[in-house]
Amino acid sequence: MAYDNILYETDEGMAVLTLNRPERLNALSRGLLAEYVEALRAAERDDAVRVVVVRGAGRSFCAGYDIGGGGSRAGGAARPAAPRIDDQNSLKLLWGSSAVAWSLSKPVIAQVHGHCIAGGNDIAGQCDIVIAGENAIIQQPQVRRLGLTFNHMFPYKCGPQWAKILLLTGDPVSGREAERLGIVAMAVPEDDLDETVMALAKRIALVDPTMLATNKHAVNRVYEAMGLREATDAANSLDVMAHQAEVMNQFSKTSREDGLKAALAENEAPFRESPRPFKVPGT
Repeated sequence: MAYDNILYETDEGMAVLTLNRPERLNALSRGLLAEYVEALRAAERDDAVRVVVVRGAGRSFCAGYDIGGGGSRAGGAARPAAPRIDDQNSLKLLWGSSAVAWSLSKPVIAQVHGHCIAGGNDIAGQCDIVIAGENAIIQQPQVRRLGLTFNHMFPYKCGPQWAKILLLTGDPVSGREAERLGIVAMAVPEDDLDETVMALAKRIALVDPTMLATNKHAVNRVYEAMGLREATDAANSLDVMAHQAEVMNQFSKTSREDGLKAALAENEAPFRESPRPFKVPGT
């Protein structure tokens, strides 16, 4: 299949899936989301593929959902990728298919560099292993005024207190800090990121595919028994409720009248005036 928004390559038992909208920092359009899922399905069908790597082209892994209205390169109306009316569709794409990264029978590694923001965390959080550049920026800024994330992996990875610090402030952490918190498996210098991920992927690809599938799903079942899927469904419903808040109405009003850039600036202004009060221990 020819793709407009991603690059898809296979080699040595690996499928490498590159989000390819670098001019928009790989923001998630409808077209990109659909092609992402289709590429995962292609990797699942290919018996030669034993492990999948997901990465981003250009300066960042993924800057979130394309609320600025960037359509896919294939054309079509320029509309936001995931406004509230479309959240169920995005949720179905990311969680409702047996071919999504979490449910794939093959291990999926996220290679995170630059910005990994909002929807970028929805993508990376589904992957089995996340390896980041030390200076990557991992953040859920939408929680300040724009709702929730419906991929609630932070509580499972860094525990309830740090999950709440990050999701109640919307503050960023670096790749190095994310490693300390357990959000990513490891953080490495940016110059070593590609080599590190490829070496791990090739090593995983040495294992028999049946063993890979059964061991992956055995671990996943632990988190599903803890209510992972139910938590995801609940977060999506709560997100709809959060979008009835007055701050969201104000954001929408500013965006309509003055443009998205002005609305985002208004959203972030109070936080620029207040220094971040914490440092992740051990970093």
